[in-house]
Amino acid sequence: MPAAFPRKTWRLRNLRGVSLGLLASLVLLTAAAWALTLYQTFSMARPMGIAVRGGLDGMEGMAGMAMAGIAADGWSLAGAATFLTVWTVMMAAMMLPAAAPMIFMFAAAQTRREQQVAVPTWIFVAGYLLVWAAGGLVVYVLVQLGSDFATSLDPPQRSNWAPLALGATLGVAGLYQFTTFKHVCLSHCRSPLAFVAQHWRDGRVGALKMGLRHGLYCFGCCWALFAVLVAAGVMSVAWMLLLTLVVFVEKLMQAGQRFEGALGIVLVALGIVVSFGAIEMPG
Repeated sequence: MPAAFPRKTWRLRNLRGVSLGLLASLVLLTAAAWALTLYQTFSMARPMGIAVRGGLDGMEGMAGMAMAGIAADGWSLAGAATFLTVWTVMMAAMMLPAAAPMIFMFAAAQTRREQQVAVPTWIFVAGYLLVWAAGGLVVYVLVQLGSDFATSLDPPQRSNWAPLALGATLGVAGLYQFTTFKHVCLSHCRSPLAFVAQHWRDGRVGALKMGLRHGLYCFGCCWALFAVLVAAGVMSVAWMLLLTLVVFVEKLMQAGQRFEGALGIVLVALGIVVSFGAIEMPG
């Protein structure tokens, strides 16, 4: 027994050191991601959400991507790569705060198994962000298709379609809050200990698989909310801050379950109001 005490003490000290180092790293990474995202938002003059080809004019309420030339200039590999880079940085800024408990739980499990901690933990984070990067590819395609559709309409038609599109997206996001799939994905995100116990895999490949799996659950939980972000303006600061808070409360706060249903009702009601053009949503 006496020989085991120093070993146990080392584990506690090691876990404490890992937690402090990981916390500092996550804070720095999140802050850097927000700084880059805000820089892209405010430094580029040309709105680049769903846009009309060959012009600067976009669909009202649906343009917010502050990056030069992606949607209006059409499909391109360079445009897709730039879009995915900015999208992934934005997802890191918005999602890492809510994912932090799961990341810490993974690191703690690594420590208890006396395995290397830092590298597998960041591989786990990379796998998580990789899922959101893949989602960005879908978003890029949708933005381009939306731009094609916007270009085919005359100005009065664009003004009519924009509130309908945003209102429908809000309504879908609200209804999704009540689906079984949403509840299942959200339950995994709310239970880091259960997730690690159920899906644990050893090694670096195992860490990547776990990060991908958690990313898929998180994407399944939040995709409809981020569809609102895409419809309202991909780089809308107002929507980014609001959705970051919404995701954080829904996943981590004790009132998250009640908030989940209330949010669904609010989104559906807001979708109806926006569809009829009664109010304009901030872009």
